[in-house]
Amino acid sequence: MFEQAFKRIDDILRKDAGVSSELDYIEQTSWVLFLKYLDALEQDRAQIAILHGKPHTFLLEEGFRWNAWAMPLNAAGTLDHNRALVGDDLRDFVDQKLLPYLRGFKQRADSPDTIEYKIGEIFGELRNKLQSGYNLREVIELVDTLRFNSQAEKHELSDLYEARIRNMGNAGRNGGEYYTPRPLIRAILAVVQPRIGETIYDGALGSAGFLCEAFARLNPQAKTVAAREQLQTKTFFGQEKKPLAYVIGLMNMILHGIDAPNIIHTNTLDQNNNDIEERDRHNVIVANPPFGGRERAEVQQNFPIKTSETAFLFLQHFIRKLRAGGRAGIVIKNTFLSNTDNASVSLRKLLLESCNLHTVLDCPGGTFQGAGVKTVVLFFTKGAPTRKVWFYQLNPGRNLGKTNPLNDDDLADFIEQQKTFADSPQSWSVDAAGIDKSTFDLSVKNPNGNEETVHRSPEEILDEIAALDAESAEILQSIRGLL
Repeated sequence: MFEQAFKRIDDILRKDAGVSSELDYIEQTSWVLFLKYLDALEQDRAQIAILHGKPHTFLLEEGFRWNAWAMPLNAAGTLDHNRALVGDDLRDFVDQKLLPYLRGFKQRADSPDTIEYKIGEIFGELRNKLQSGYNLREVIELVDTLRFNSQAEKHELSDLYEARIRNMGNAGRNGGEYYTPRPLIRAILAVVQPRIGETIYDGALGSAGFLCEAFARLNPQAKTVAAREQLQTKTFFGQEKKPLAYVIGLMNMILHGIDAPNIIHTNTLDQNNNDIEERDRHNVIVANPPFGGRERAEVQQNFPIKTSETAFLFLQHFIRKLRAGGRAGIVIKNTFLSNTDNASVSLRKLLLESCNLHTVLDCPGGTFQGAGVKTVVLFFTKGAPTRKVWFYQLNPGRNLGKTNPLNDDDLADFIEQQKTFADSPQSWSVDAAGIDKSTFDLSVKNPNGNEETVHRSPEEILDEIAALDAESAEILQSIRGLL
């Protein structure tokens, strides 16, 4: 049901002069889909209120509800063409009345912890880019065919929405900023093992994949009203800098069942690291900070270890943000383990001396589609220095790529072996006492000698070339800005 509708919507969007890319496709589908989902949520809440003999106050005023402007029905229960807006009338209503009304929710909300406030934030960032009101009418009628009544339908919706986010993330060179493979996220969560009653934080939120997967993992365990309330309001926290990623992440969480996520639209790195207090810290941190980003000199001043590498600043933030005894699983470029620059050496020293870096998962090339870099996942617990590091070199036995992505089975052995830090052809341990104190080098060097030469596909090589070219262009642009 959802997949076919999404394909037809994409066909319509391709015809519209105001929509030009995969990023636009998901943005424009999202705001219409969200309003339909919000209407279904409202109807469910109204029915529950009736069953309990309680009044229900709708979030939206009557003239701005789905069945008033989008799909007004006649007595037969079909679209009333006499009242349905179309063409310029529909486009003007959306641009001049509906969206300004929805943006106003942010000012009218009682607090930032409400769905009203989140509605205002979403539509404060989104714009209708469809220039044709006729195309918009077709999109609305397709979205109206979607139903969210059963858990199976909601699961199908969230899965397909994730697929669209993946396409959005891989549409440009910044794919790694948006999309982390969900099997990898599930493996990270299996290691850090978040529990109900703990707080979970992602300061590089992107499309909120880590928090959505954490909710999916914990939600079946929430057997009481108190536990469900805990998950909804006091568990998930995040921050995201980029407007579209923030909005997509916020809507993704709501579509997964978290009504009012505690996520903020801000540059996480703008906060001075020394200003983070105990009340700001979290039990669990899981994140994939952007690859190869560069930060301004004034942002670098917020951190004790100065570097322009965004991911290294994020790692300092995460260490500071973690509570004593808290657990983290952080994706980072594998060059972090061996870079010889002062910032990399100092950061490895900080990590090893202030945290127990117990596990390093070495991911193969192609794990992140289009990223063009290899990555590792750092698993650490704050509060005690590292004594021993367990390494696992993931080898799925095939080249990973767009048509052959990472899957849950690829990570099953890692999850099982990590429980006991077992030695195997893919895994080994290194005593911290033996690590060179002048470099703190953590290079992945499998002593079992089973490393195989993996011949990359032309697509992977071209992806890496494109990523490196884009990174070089960004650096040159920054230099030009200083001239």
